[in-house]
Amino acid sequence: MSFYQKVLLLAFVFFACVIATLLLEPIPQDPSFHLFADSRTCFGISNFGNTISNVAFAVVGFWGLWTVMSAKKYGLFITRWERWPYIVFFSGIFLVSMGSSYYHWSPNNERLFWDRLPMTVAFMGLFSACIADRLERPNLILPILPINLILGASSVVYWSITEAQGNGDLRFYGFIQYFPILLLPILCNFFPKWRHTNGKYLFWIVVCYGFAVLLEQLDHWLYGLFLGLISGHTLKHLFAALAAFIVIRMIASSRSCLLYTSPSPRDGLLSRMPSSA
Repeated sequence: MSFYQKVLLLAFVFFACVIATLLLEPIPQDPSFHLFADSRTCFGISNFGNTISNVAFAVVGFWGLWTVMSAKKYGLFITRWERWPYIVFFSGIFLVSMGSSYYHWSPNNERLFWDRLPMTVAFMGLFSACIADRLERPNLILPILPINLILGASSVVYWSITEAQGNGDLRFYGFIQYFPILLLPILCNFFPKWRHTNGKYLFWIVVCYGFAVLLEQLDHWLYGLFLGLISGHTLKHLFAALAAFIVIRMIASSRSCLLYTSPSPRDGLLSRMPSSA
């Protein structure tokens, strides 16, 4: 297939997923979502485990921003546009630490808005980076990044408005969260050449985040399994932060690959290194 045929197929997958999402019944926020297993107060901090574990996001977010802002010194990026999605991503991760801490201090739907909003910023930042890098069109970042950020933020605003009206709908927030994960393997296999988005690292990012989502679902069970020492939701925060840390490693690894120009036929989602020209 030609480049444009592949892009059209990706667009078809996008619109097919949008239509599938619209065909679903509205998904309200489960009231029991706020009833976390670990509700202990320690050192005056409510829901201590779930609140304090957000420090991991602050550390990774700051570390990532420092790495990206040091790009010129270490030669991580060739064009100025390439680093902007990563600045957005790590800014989102840093803001998650504050938004999630604010939410977990006293969980309710109003505070949950400030937890989810920076999450969509992070999702859309990384997704934009993958699209521009794999399509070998760094200048695409200029239109794609703002559009994706608007879509991501709109999904949370839409949920919040519908929730306030008594008919909450999480369909579009779920779409923003999971559609990039669905599209990523297709994107990587259609466009195997990369500069920053090494398929090996993308694989482990998806695995870590997927595992974090699973841990969230096992919140109460894991809290009992570990005899009240740590809950599934606290572990979810740590593994999600680990996924963000892998993004730092992915960016750092790209430094040694900037001179490679030939794509490797092995570079799908499980790729390792591109072949040299």
